[in-house]
Amino acid sequence: MRRRGLLEGIGGALGMGGGLPSRAAGPVERHRPGDPGWPSREAWDALNREVGGRLLPLGNPLAPCLAAPSGAECAALLRQLRNPFFLGDHPGLTQTSGWAEAWRSAPSAYAVAAREAADVAAAVDFARRHRLRLVVKGGGHSYQGTSNAADSLLVWTRAMNAVTLHEGFVAQGCAARAQPVPAVSVGAGAIWLQVYDAVVTRAGRYVQGGGCTTVGVAGLVQSGGFGSFSKAYGLAAGSLLEAELVTADGTLRIANACTEPELFWGLKGGGGGSLGVVTRLTLRTHALPALFGGVFGSIRAGSEAAFRRLIGSFMAFYADALCNPHWGETVRFGRDNSLSISMVSQGLGQAEAEAAWRPFLDWVAAAPGDYAMPAPLRFLALPARRMWDAGWLRQNARELLAADDRPGAPAGLFFWAGDAGQVGQFLHGYESAWLPAALLLPAAQQRLGDALFAATRHWPVALHFNKGLAGGNAEAIAAARDTAMNPAVLDAFALAIIGAAGPPAFSGMPGQPDPAAARGQAAAVRAALGELRKVAPGTGSYVAESSYFEIDWQDAHWGANYARLLAVKRRWDPDGLFFAHHGVGSEGWSADGFRRLP
Repeated sequence: MRRRGLLEGIGGALGMGGGLPSRAAGPVERHRPGDPGWPSREAWDALNREVGGRLLPLGNPLAPCLAAPSGAECAALLRQLRNPFFLGDHPGLTQTSGWAEAWRSAPSAYAVAAREAADVAAAVDFARRHRLRLVVKGGGHSYQGTSNAADSLLVWTRAMNAVTLHEGFVAQGCAARAQPVPAVSVGAGAIWLQVYDAVVTRAGRYVQGGGCTTVGVAGLVQSGGFGSFSKAYGLAAGSLLEAELVTADGTLRIANACTEPELFWGLKGGGGGSLGVVTRLTLRTHALPALFGGVFGSIRAGSEAAFRRLIGSFMAFYADALCNPHWGETVRFGRDNSLSISMVSQGLGQAEAEAAWRPFLDWVAAAPGDYAMPAPLRFLALPARRMWDAGWLRQNARELLAADDRPGAPAGLFFWAGDAGQVGQFLHGYESAWLPAALLLPAAQQRLGDALFAATRHWPVALHFNKGLAGGNAEAIAAARDTAMNPAVLDAFALAIIGAAGPPAFSGMPGQPDPAAARGQAAAVRAALGELRKVAPGTGSYVAESSYFEIDWQDAHWGANYARLLAVKRRWDPDGLFFAHHGVGSEGWSADGFRRLP
């Protein structure tokens, strides 16, 4: 009966075409354990029966360390906190352990370990009726702490990870206006490694997703979503064809360009956890190029003057040779006068990639007294179909991989070794800024180079070229324009990211961060951003990778799109059931999401 009710809900949503009914102002307070309004034991038992016994009471995941900090069980647990698969498979843990003076990872009171959309609907309905703080977690990678909250009910979608390929998909209700296209439907709890395995390794197609293999699919798409090859394939949200989600009234709905187009638009970059709980996404797939590749290495300048010249020469080289659909990923300018390169390519062989870089490398080689290469540049090319093939990579590029080292872990699980430092990290400071393509023009390159150099005197700066669409594929840019993302991304050649973090610091771990040191690093990060803002004022930041303390976050994250997003929020969640820090409509609530503001 419950499943039939859900299907009827979908039909009703398709037929009515409307949002949730308007209500009076919602509840002022949400309940916490111990409050008179907290659900009774009988109410929780009833929810547990409704979700097939998948309601989990959550305690402190670090309890063994609280009981015996020097014990063997605690030591084993601390080792696993460096394994992203372990963190993802535990409902009480998150991929980031917290942010200094902002938030700390905290388990919910209960979690619904959802296996189907009906479980999600039951949890949403229960939270609404009992006035509970609701949290949603798939991959758990939120830097803003939006996938955890103490005293809440967690909708944990990790087990909803089915991946289904379609040779020709047409979104529901769109048969009269859309041609079938190759696509993939993905459960909300899947991580990108699972999707790449199905789409790229097994089927020989490409789907635009995250660069980190353990990032959750639903959260990334709702935040816009960048992968390594975004200049070629655009935003992950730009490839979204259809979403299935549970809205605040507990109804399962289908949203696409023909059915609930405004809700669909809001899901494409409007941020996770604000408009509903996504249960399944269908994304367009693309033809797979023959080759993927990369270039890795570092260059160090012998003086500040030489480093200024290195920055200027590289940015001019990037503007001339690399700002195109073939190239993506990152370079990092360090406080030690170094340039670290970790870039990827698509559609180029190794010889073609080396030829593209030859003018810059010749420039460096012409000044041996000024520049050294602690790690000489190394070029790689591989069949594109093997990019996420764990077996092939272990035989041919083992140094790039880090494995899931739990006993009995599936052989196909891996994460990139370069991402290991992010696992369980405790953030001290984090800022991002879109850098407009106008800064690459010859007349502006000096100002850009000076700003980058000045920033590095405070803290290292990374330029993520795949997180800016300028220079990219015209079709991909057009698809991105039809999303809720800040329009600044369309004209940005890169996203500058400046971050400082320490090792995992979950509550209960032995040893905790030094507050003074964290504050000092956060101040240096802000100072570095300030130098970039002198040449890129008001360009905004990326919603998924931005400061927790962003003041004008509505404009920074969404620009002119925020007013439209807020209208979607008010239509589909008038009582504010779905709350996320700096999420759409969150200005109407206290910082913890428990109290509606007057």
